[in-house]
Amino acid sequence: MLDTSARLLRLLSLLQTPREWTGAELAERLGVSGRTVRTDVERLRTLGYPVLATRGSAGGYRLGAGAVLPPLLLDDEEAVAVTVGLRTATGGAIAGIEESSLRALAKLEQVLPSRLRRRVNTLQAYTVPVPRGDAGPSVDPAVLTALSAVCRDRERLRFDYHDHAGAATVRAVEPYRLIIWGRRWYLLAWDVERSDWRTFRVDRIRPRTPTGPRFTPRDLPDDVAAYVSRRVSAAAWRYRAQVTVHAPAEVIADRIGPAAGTVERLDERTCVLHTGADTVETLAVHLGLLGADFDVTGPPELLTHLHRLAHRYIRTITSSAPGDRTG
Repeated sequence: MLDTSARLLRLLSLLQTPREWTGAELAERLGVSGRTVRTDVERLRTLGYPVLATRGSAGGYRLGAGAVLPPLLLDDEEAVAVTVGLRTATGGAIAGIEESSLRALAKLEQVLPSRLRRRVNTLQAYTVPVPRGDAGPSVDPAVLTALSAVCRDRERLRFDYHDHAGAATVRAVEPYRLIIWGRRWYLLAWDVERSDWRTFRVDRIRPRTPTGPRFTPRDLPDDVAAYVSRRVSAAAWRYRAQVTVHAPAEVIADRIGPAAGTVERLDERTCVLHTGADTVETLAVHLGLLGADFDVTGPPELLTHLHRLAHRYIRTITSSAPGDRTG
């Protein structure tokens, strides 16, 4: 049988799992009587842990939310995950949390067992982040909190918004989801005035208060992540192309991600790829990865680049032909 202190920690660890435990289950796990379980629950409550209890045959115990955050017990995998997450958050895209992340990280690393500290340090030592030319915009945590609250409560929201050209507008929406793509946050919402789904950059949103009335939820687009990534990519494209690909639509759809474009079926052997990119070089890479013949009529910058690539590849093949080798 565990001593009192060890038993309390074990009981707390069980209660921190997202489920409800019956007294009999806890007694069996701890190897004690039901009376001892009730006594230990009272001890935890005295220490500030909000242990909730329900009566009856289906009743049990679970850990509720209190006025203050009590100490948490983490297993090895959870401790490593939280530590890595905090280290990542110190350079994240949410403004104002770097300092608090560092404070939490310092507290956690101070009590990490040596075996876990070694795992975390090894992961960091052998992980090389790719530098970004654009660090990306940061968002205000208060804005994220406000947006998540109206999504949860299904309340209409009005906010000031600046588009990519800097034009200021006031939008009225029914907010549904927050999506993080790369280092940017987006809000997926139903635009009340335009009667359509819209995607908004969170760093460009300034919520107005008070929020509006509650709304009846609509059916979300299929695959929200893919839907938003397509919208975000298309909005950022500097060059766009409509490409006829001589291959079945389902084959091409499997070869490209939603961020690269959309595929439209023409017949069993042909489809149209609506794609784009910020540079013609990137756009040419997309086309090269299709693994099929294609026809493209523009934009002119893309055609010029494809001609340049074709001459370069022909010259390379000719210069490296077996008949031209000596020795």
